[in-house]
Amino acid sequence: MSIALGAQSFTQRGFFEIRNFAFPQTAPNDSGRLVSEQLLRWEATWRLNPALQLNAGFDARFDSHRQFERAWRLDWADRRRQRPAISARRLSLLAHKGGLTFEGGRQFIRWGKADILNPTDRFAPKDFLNVLTTDFLGVTAVRGTYERGGETLDIVVQPVFTPSRTPLLNQRWAALPEEAAQFALREAPVQYPKRAAAGARWNHVGDGYEFSLSFYDGFNHLPVYAASLTLLPPPTIVFQRIHPQMRMYGGDAAVPTRWLTLKGEAAYFTSTSPLADNYVLYVIQAERQRGEWLFVGGYAGETVTERRVQIDFAPDRGLAKTFLGRASYNIDPNRSIAFESAVRQNGKGFYGKFEYTQAIGAHWRVTAAANVLRGAREDFLGQYRRNSNLMLVLRYSF
Repeated sequence: MSIALGAQSFTQRGFFEIRNFAFPQTAPNDSGRLVSEQLLRWEATWRLNPALQLNAGFDARFDSHRQFERAWRLDWADRRRQRPAISARRLSLLAHKGGLTFEGGRQFIRWGKADILNPTDRFAPKDFLNVLTTDFLGVTAVRGTYERGGETLDIVVQPVFTPSRTPLLNQRWAALPEEAAQFALREAPVQYPKRAAAGARWNHVGDGYEFSLSFYDGFNHLPVYAASLTLLPPPTIVFQRIHPQMRMYGGDAAVPTRWLTLKGEAAYFTSTSPLADNYVLYVIQAERQRGEWLFVGGYAGETVTERRVQIDFAPDRGLAKTFLGRASYNIDPNRSIAFESAVRQNGKGFYGKFEYTQAIGAHWRVTAAANVLRGAREDFLGQYRRNSNLMLVLRYSF
């Protein structure tokens, strides 16, 4: 909905969504088979004048499985272990003049060109309470962008650290080994980084190609873990999340051809922390659209130059050394189907998804999906082999 107020304008939109999961198997740390989540999201844009704009977005949530908080207060930082019941998803002020744009406040920042994995996307933490069904988290940052011709320079300073939200220890997506069932589990308070993170990205659009170079100096929004064992009754394993220092040097490129669009993205990560690895993460993919079909396929790889990590949660690296693909088909303006899969090059992990979506009228949409996970216990995908599920989503948009 849009409202004109003289030289100003106000636009708003939102949706209410019910998302249900059915798990055929229980997990060692979670006997629940049915999970229901409800989300109310409202987003608004207030254009104060041609050069100044206020962006806002708020979420209200509830669930059946205690993954969401029950405290009805407005959360501004999105740092807590559970999803907040009410949170400020976005709240930023944007100023634009000529080729220069500044945005300050809570916002979403995306880098990279690949579709299946983005190694250079360092200002984009995610909510991984459900590892397969994720959502990006906003970050509190100041961003300046300058565009001229085919050149774009993007500079970001993030004074407040926002971590990715990891699975809860008492929920199935923590995928704890069966041997851990004999111990009590406790998580020690996390100590967040104190200093600011910063990054820069230069993008060039040429004749028939596009590429960018990027740099990031800050902290990994995905944690490594320090663990200790207390033998006093009851025996307890104590985990502490640590977000190590990280420096990234990256680049990405896209080249459209007659038959395919080729994309590549790579980043080299270094750290001064004794708990973090130095490594290269890269993606090569091809994309083709034919009629109502869209095909995307590629390979994600990794090379570790110095290994120091003992325990971590790293879905980006977990999808390395994997063939990934997605195909979608628009049946008509109201219906679509999609398939996606990830297969380990050593055959020890597999993920597959089938999804059907149908719009009903101008406001309603129904999505049904089946997710299949298989593999060895030591594999990132295989560790979730008990978490294959059916999903049904009902959304009303306004």
